[in-house]
Amino acid sequence: MYIESVPNRDSPPAVLLRESYRAGGKVRKRTLLNLSHWPPELIEGFRVLLKGGHAVPGEGLTIHRSLPHGHVAAVLGTVRRIGLDALLGRPQPRLRDLVLALLVSRIVHPASKLATARDLDAATASTSLGRVLGLGAVDEAELYAALDWLGERQAAIEAALAKRHLKNGTLVLYDVSSSYLEGRCCELARFGYNRDGKRGKLQIVYGLLCAADGCPVAVEVFDGDTGDPSTLPAQIDKLKARFGLSRVVLVGDRGMITNARIREDLQPNGLDWISTLRAPQIQALVNEGQLQLSLFDTRDLAEITAPDYPGERLIVCKNPLLAAERARKREDLLRATERALARIQDGLRRRRKPTGAAQIGIMIGAVLDRHKVGKHFRLAVSERNFTVQRDHAAIGAEAALDGIYVVRTSLAAAALDAPATVRAYKDLSQVEHAFRSLKTVDLKVRPIHHWLEGRVRAHVFLCMLAYYVEWHMRERLKPILFDDAEPDQAERASPVAPAKPSESAKAKRARKTTADGMPVHSFQTLLRDLATCTLNQTTIAVAKPIAATIVARPTPLQAKAFELLGIDPNRTQ
Repeated sequence: MYIESVPNRDSPPAVLLRESYRAGGKVRKRTLLNLSHWPPELIEGFRVLLKGGHAVPGEGLTIHRSLPHGHVAAVLGTVRRIGLDALLGRPQPRLRDLVLALLVSRIVHPASKLATARDLDAATASTSLGRVLGLGAVDEAELYAALDWLGERQAAIEAALAKRHLKNGTLVLYDVSSSYLEGRCCELARFGYNRDGKRGKLQIVYGLLCAADGCPVAVEVFDGDTGDPSTLPAQIDKLKARFGLSRVVLVGDRGMITNARIREDLQPNGLDWISTLRAPQIQALVNEGQLQLSLFDTRDLAEITAPDYPGERLIVCKNPLLAAERARKREDLLRATERALARIQDGLRRRRKPTGAAQIGIMIGAVLDRHKVGKHFRLAVSERNFTVQRDHAAIGAEAALDGIYVVRTSLAAAALDAPATVRAYKDLSQVEHAFRSLKTVDLKVRPIHHWLEGRVRAHVFLCMLAYYVEWHMRERLKPILFDDAEPDQAERASPVAPAKPSESAKAKRARKTTADGMPVHSFQTLLRDLATCTLNQTTIAVAKPIAATIVARPTPLQAKAFELLGIDPNRTQ
């Protein structure tokens, strides 16, 4: 290794740490580190050290502390590359830097504010983040103040993101989820439909708006007992009033975009929509003869109209794999219910005294409510016991619609044909992926320990911004992630066909390596790998000892990741 000064036109020379190596019978050189920002005395001390000279016998380079750094460099570098740091604002530099720290920490190590403060504080740091941002001492009170400041800027930041990613006529994906809270003091906390399976926990509801490619743009928090359709008017107002969009196509699920919401909110505001029909609505189309199941004898997609949906196109689809999965699940639930009912019957037979029809009905109801298949059974209850048998007619009627779904839209065929409309609805799964990342896999929005309404809102917004950064990182890192599942030609030809990866993507998954032999990672395992590229606080023992901060040389995989992200891990300020 050696230090070389490279002319840089009208600017001062670039000072580079380089090494020579042999490749293909030729001697080549590569740059390991840009030392241009180092003080001259530090560069000179390092030069002496490289030549083998030092003042203290037995000491050349002393490493005082090594901090995990590569994952911090990757995330913070992405934040700066996409300009998100500029959107946060500049009036309060300290608060902005603390928000940046919270944002990056949400990705590299999501934790409580107290734990995050310890991770950032210079004395107890577990990563290089606090040092890179120059935070010094950090306590949780400062982080709460920064979170409050971020909450005040949410509307302005979302408007800027919408300007980047949304425009008139575009598709906007919208879905709703919920997360439980710890404690009972938050004004937003309510008992409601609990998607987390946490019985007895209060919760909040939040709706996420994404661009057509799944990039998150805005999030809004509602009371925990708010129904999904009730969140829609606020999103329409946001799109039209705050984002200035007069024409968009809202894509939402059937529980969101209901007939009432179409009639009262979407149509009066001049917005188009893409959604699906509920199972009873599909059954009604079949009963009235407007949907002939024989349509699917030779194809898996067809377009129909119906008097009950004036001005709308109905695109009916059948997915054979979905049909098989629904049939399997229904049979499993039926058998589980039968086993539970049989146990009740056995217990009743062993009793000497009659239990009573009312009490038996309560016991049966608890079982039927557990698996939600009571409509498929016929029961006769007496004072001592009951009989049960399957309702094969009801089961057959439901099975006939297995795998069938109907996409409804107000868009004309000239604006979006039937296959493209189905694909647009299937893109709603990208919002579901965002919720999985927000809630469990990566960012862990839950459990929520905040009590103040504003801080709960700001916490969810912070998690959304973290996912915004993660989304951009995943897009660039796809060549070395398992995420890269390019659809094959069948998927492109038929939007109803189940998504399948291309041959190249399947080969990467099977080998667990890329085409050039590098290991393939999930997003989280790649971050852990990058963390091993450390930032080292050292002392160079020359005539006058010099403190230096040196970043470890990246492995080939780490170098590839930094290259894909377009960042320099040696940027420590």
